[in-house]
This record gives sequence, C-alpha cells and structure tokens, in this order.
Amino acid sequence: MEYRKLGQSDIKISELAFGAWAIGGWLWGGADSKDAIKAIETAVDHDMTTIDSAAVYGFGLSEELVGKAVKGKRTKVQILTKFGLVWDEKKGKFFFATNDNEGKAVDIFSFASKERVISDCDQSLKRLGTDYIDLYQIHWPDTTTPVSETMEALDILVKKGKIRAGAVCNYSAELMSEAEKTYTIASNQVPYSMVNRNIENEVVPHCLKENIGILAYSPLQRGLLTGKIKSGHKFGEGDSRPASPYYKEPNLSRIIKLTDDLSEIANERNVTLSQLVLNWTLQQPGITCALAGARNAAQVLDNVKSVDFCLTDEELKKINALLSDIRLDTTL
Repeated sequence: MEYRKLGQSDIKISELAFGAWAIGGWLWGGADSKDAIKAIETAVDHDMTTIDSAAVYGFGLSEELVGKAVKGKRTKVQILTKFGLVWDEKKGKFFFATNDNEGKAVDIFSFASKERVISDCDQSLKRLGTDYIDLYQIHWPDTTTPVSETMEALDILVKKGKIRAGAVCNYSAELMSEAEKTYTIASNQVPYSMVNRNIENEVVPHCLKENIGILAYSPLQRGLLTGKIKSGHKFGEGDSRPASPYYKEPNLSRIIKLTDDLSEIANERNVTLSQLVLNWTLQQPGITCALAGARNAAQVLDNVKSVDFCLTDEELKKINALLSDIRLDTTL
C-alpha cells in the first residue's frame, strides 16, 4: 500500500481508504455492527489505515463504530470525518428529507457556521473516542454561511490541536478558490468513477495547479461497477441506490454492458472487476486516494488487492476506449 501526501499538509494517507458511509446503515439498507467493526480492523491490518466517515452517516453511528474499531490503534490510523450536514436543528440550507435507521422522518440541512463547526467537532471527537481528527472536511457547500467563516473555523480547530488539517468536499473550482483566500485546504473529496468523470473538466486541473489533494468517493459507483448488480436486483429497505440516475434505465443496462466488457480485461489480468476499477481510478491524474466502502471483512480483502498490480498502458488504452463509447443520461 502506497502512502501519499495530502496536498500541502503534513498528512500522509493510504492510497486506498476505508469509506465508512455504508457501515452507518443510513441509505444503504442497514448494516451489521459486528461485521462493520471487523471490516475496519481487517482494513487496518492490511495497511488500509485511512478511514473516512461523517457525522451524518447513520446519524453518528458510523463515527461510533470507527471509534470502537480503532481503539488502541489510534497512532496507526488516519481518521477523516466530515461536518456540515445537520439533523438536530433547522438552520442553514435545506438539503433533503430522509428517514433515520429506525424509519423516523428527518430533515437534513447544510449548515456550517463558525460556532456550529466547532461544536460539531467536539461531538465527533467524542463519538470517535479520540482527542484529534486528522482531516476535518465540510461535507457539502453551505450557501447560507460565508465560505470565509467556515474556513476560519477550521483554522481555529487546527490551532487548538483538535484537527491536523481542514478540507472540503463537493466543492467546485470556484468555491475552492474562495476558500483558499482564508485557509489552505488540504483536499477536496469529490465523486469520481469510470462513469462519473465530471471533475476532470475543472476540479482536477485546479487541484493539480494549487497542490490540493483529491479524495475520490464512490469509485465503484455505489457497487454498480463491481459487476454484482444486475437488472432486477433486490435492494434492502431504506437503500437509496435505486433512486440514483446510474441505477435507472437506460443507464443501468449500459453500465452493466460496460462491466461485462471490463470483466474480460479483469479476467485476462486475473483480478476481480472491483480491483480493476479501483486500480484504474488510482492511476488517473490528480487522484490522491480512492475511497472503497465495505460492510464486511471479505469485501475489504478484495479491495486491498487492487493496489497489488499496475495496469499497463495497453490495458489502460483498452479500458479508456470502452469508457469513451458509453453514453449516460444523468438527468433521470
């Protein structure tokens, strides 16, 4: 496992990180806590020592499970978490309505005032069972709070020793430029996969120019690029994936066809499709780290093998030719 420096910070993270959204159960149709803890322990044991969570994942549950899993191993891991999506008060910008893990209706707001960011950090520290967070990231832009105010909060938290570095998620190049006027952000965590390459237009060039790390989330397109999802797949109650445009027709059939074609290359290489996809992601310009979610140890063991090889120029050429042919409608 390679460790890569995160932007201009002094933090080094594993090139493959454990994405802890799914273990919170929220929007993933539930999760088994024992399996989740074992999955994180397995990741750390195999040098995937960077773990990315968020306060809103499972409404605190994901962070609590991460805290339990890394107890006694804090110096071996890099804990990344996020703030800015709140569910306990109606302030900021309404984000969306959802249900919690018990099925109770909840309204989510994007809110990142200075006071809220600082108090949320304390709550995350408590749930994680640690006295510092390696990377603290705003989850989504908050249009009701000046970017400078949110960035000032990150600077305060660094000076207090509660976080090692601050960062953003889902920020455009324009918003990153605005943030950088107040605080030197370490990274931007953004969606990126073989079938979602929008960041290549402006975000990647900006990050390369300004030395900002890129954390690619959903590189497997929430499981779709594993090849395990077929037409008619039955999802668990509360799983939000069927509402995604990538899971709707005609996109679903086109992506399934793509995974069939990619599987031929993976078979020639004697690797799984997931490993091929993750390896491709890590070889793309500007990508510092790819987040790979897992709900059990077996999935982790499959993911970590994606860094054991390097796709050749010829293999990359074949893959990119397939990707250039796919046409998706993300407005569905």
